[in-house]
Amino acid sequence: MHFTQSFVLAAMPFLVAAAPSLHSPSIPIAKASGLIDTVTGAIDKLLLQNHVENTLAKVALGMEAYQKNTGAPHPLCDDATMAASAQNAAKAKARRDGGQNGSIPLTDMKNQLWYGNVSVGTPAQTYSVLFDTGSSDMFLAGPNCGTTCAGHAIYDPAQSSSSASTGKNFTLAYGGGATVKGGQYTDTVALAGLRATNQTLGAATMYSPQLGKGTFPADGLLGMGFEEISNFPASPVFSTLVNESASAAPVFGFKLAQSGDGPELYVGGTNAQLYTGEFTYVPLEDKGWWQIKADSIDASTGSGGNATLQEVHAIVDTGTTLIIGDPAQVDTFYASLGAKNATELGQGFYSFPCDAFPDVSITLGGKAFAISKESFNFGPVAAGASECAGGIIGQAGAPFWILGDVFLQNVYTAFDYGNAQVGFAQLA
Repeated sequence: MHFTQSFVLAAMPFLVAAAPSLHSPSIPIAKASGLIDTVTGAIDKLLLQNHVENTLAKVALGMEAYQKNTGAPHPLCDDATMAASAQNAAKAKARRDGGQNGSIPLTDMKNQLWYGNVSVGTPAQTYSVLFDTGSSDMFLAGPNCGTTCAGHAIYDPAQSSSSASTGKNFTLAYGGGATVKGGQYTDTVALAGLRATNQTLGAATMYSPQLGKGTFPADGLLGMGFEEISNFPASPVFSTLVNESASAAPVFGFKLAQSGDGPELYVGGTNAQLYTGEFTYVPLEDKGWWQIKADSIDASTGSGGNATLQEVHAIVDTGTTLIIGDPAQVDTFYASLGAKNATELGQGFYSFPCDAFPDVSITLGGKAFAISKESFNFGPVAAGASECAGGIIGQAGAPFWILGDVFLQNVYTAFDYGNAQVGFAQLA
């Protein structure tokens, strides 16, 4: 959980209440600015590192669930990736078991996550959730959650006539020490008026301090991946909508750019007002994550530097801010462009002069989609620095690249569950 987008500072995200409507199945979503210290104007190193750790821990959770649910390791996993993923999982487990919780500084998740509102139960109650295509389970703060759930809207299964206990518990551990424990229930969950009945969700009996209202403003999380990476395991919400024929089409669309009327999640199709031209579709390589193969990632500089990475396996993850890739590939990519190692931010980070960023694009289904320089320039590496970090970083522990906001805010994305594909279109 892409909290795939872990932690930040500054103002609370603008949580917008969705007006349920069968005629306009959209949910306004929002988040604040990003991983920049609002005082210095530079990247906040601690928040950035926590975000990366959180993303890799989420992938490790998914890898464990994938093998348990399918009976086989992920097909792209090699020994080195498995070892790195196991290390990330071990870190998360140590925190889950309480060994490190007290020593992890509280970090602010509120500026890196895409939030919107859903309703749960009978009578329906409204809750804010993080929409994350990089995970598959849903949970909310429950009635016995304790002081760390103070301020969150509480989901009380006993107050819902459509709720029933499954008799199962769950534990989820993420990077930065974030941990959730609780019980599993079935209930009615509605997205923009589309109702999934008998939907499995978690009612937390414990949020670690990292999920307190001051650092994680949403009431919970709603995963939009596939059941293969469900840790419960259970059918994800959108899968249930499709299986119950509650969705007009087995598709949901995301606009993450701040332009126009702002970001939104559209359920049961795509919003034609938010994109132009036709979609370019890329088939899924494997179900679990929204995993595709990019034809290439290309970049060029004004001084003649050029870089190309061919046939990049990647997941499309609304829960991650950056683009995260294989360390060796990322190093080769940046070396061809004359980038510097941004060691002040940690391993796998690179920088350019803030006023001289390269042109970067990702080719999908034969079409190149540009990443704006504003998106790719992640901000100054330190207060007063003339070097700025690139939005692609190299980290071990995932068998695929992770395409987060740095790319997704430049396109309209259609997640086509029915045809097992992802579509990309130019923004209107």
